[in-house]
Amino acid sequence: MRPGKRIAVVGGGIAGLAAAVRLRDRTPAGTEITVYEQSGVLGGKLRTGALAGSPVELGAEAFLVRDPAGGDSAAVSLARRVGLGDALAHPATARAALAVDGDLRPLPSGTLIGVPGDLAAVATIARPPADADPDEGRPLLGPDEDVAVGALVRRRLGDEVVDRLVDPMLGGVYAGRADDLSLAATMPALSRAARTAHTLTGAVRSALAASPRRPGAPVFGTVEGGLSRLVAAAAAASGARIRPDTAVRELVRTATGWRLTVGPTRDAELVAADAVVLALPARPAGRLLAGVEPALAARVGRLDYASVALVTLALPAPDLPALSGFLVPAGRGTLVKAATFVTTKWGHPRRPDGVALVRVSLGRYGEEHRLQHSDDELVAVARRELAELAGRALPAPVETAVHRWGGSLPQYPPGHLTEVAAVRTALRAAHPTLALVGAGYDGVGIPVCVRSGETGAEEIVKALEESMSREGSG
Repeated sequence: MRPGKRIAVVGGGIAGLAAAVRLRDRTPAGTEITVYEQSGVLGGKLRTGALAGSPVELGAEAFLVRDPAGGDSAAVSLARRVGLGDALAHPATARAALAVDGDLRPLPSGTLIGVPGDLAAVATIARPPADADPDEGRPLLGPDEDVAVGALVRRRLGDEVVDRLVDPMLGGVYAGRADDLSLAATMPALSRAARTAHTLTGAVRSALAASPRRPGAPVFGTVEGGLSRLVAAAAAASGARIRPDTAVRELVRTATGWRLTVGPTRDAELVAADAVVLALPARPAGRLLAGVEPALAARVGRLDYASVALVTLALPAPDLPALSGFLVPAGRGTLVKAATFVTTKWGHPRRPDGVALVRVSLGRYGEEHRLQHSDDELVAVARRELAELAGRALPAPVETAVHRWGGSLPQYPPGHLTEVAAVRTALRAAHPTLALVGAGYDGVGIPVCVRSGETGAEEIVKALEESMSREGSG
């Protein structure tokens, strides 16, 4: 690739920044990379704030440290690439619980997002039917079949396993419901195993065996001082021109590449680019694609999202369970769906004043109306329900933080990955210098978003190299 190419990355979340870093690594010096971010803050759902003098995550809290093959996850690799390898930190305790029947019961081991590989291991939480999970002499799923998680697990293991285990665990990650979410999109390893295994428990065991983990090795990690450090380091390593508070309002194909309309309506700026990475949620991406490929834009833009709120409480000398946190089944009817005992989980030194941080997640898909309260009212709900679920009185907080994430968590219906692949194939055929990346397409979680951005960047590099090769041969 010749120097001087101009590449626009639309969206400054972690997927867009990962794409910018990979573009910097894979393109010649002199390549102009620009990241456009509509808000004034980079990082998307990675955002670190401060509460009672301590850093606190206002969005995503951690990332998986291993990929499915057992190597470093894309998030760990990115952290090392941008100079934060020595700043990686891991939980001091991973003991989590479920709020069931008025108790906080430990999460059973040997499950895959709540789906058990051994029915006896979940006996304290759920009771599968006596005839659960028979071997019917054929694989659970066909070669190209995708189903809702809840449909498969209910059929094989009964309602309690879904309602008490799988649903709250999926709710903790996606704020969605097991009966609506795609197995292939949310549990890809289990989906693959289910195409050969004859029982669901056997599929879980196969999926777990295919992703070995050293005993005692950490599952999750973060960056000391907060994930905003990863955001800032990635932005710096990309060498990109960062343009915050700059909305991209229109995308047009030209004879030589792309034209972006950026900035306010009354003072619009037209920017030329040789290639574009759209690192946006599905709906805004669909709006930009509408002027390029209207039919594909409609397919992209139909994905729905859940809204949640995060309430963090700084509690003076609270009596907290010795847990990293707990999840709440939707059947409890609480607005609280999960809680993290931040100080305990991450082994933060006990402060002289005894203050501990607790993070509470509120809201599930379809419950947006229940979040329509003032910040003070949400704090009151979080504190009251947290005390009820934990079974103990809690002191009044000395400080609180409320952060609302409206329309932030994608809800993947069955067939989502097939639809995304079809859209990308059509886009690539018509416009190879346009890439679509991010959580709306490939899955939630920092490693998945990083890998999505990096893959999109590789596609752009390949397309530009092929374009120049054709020009040279012509």
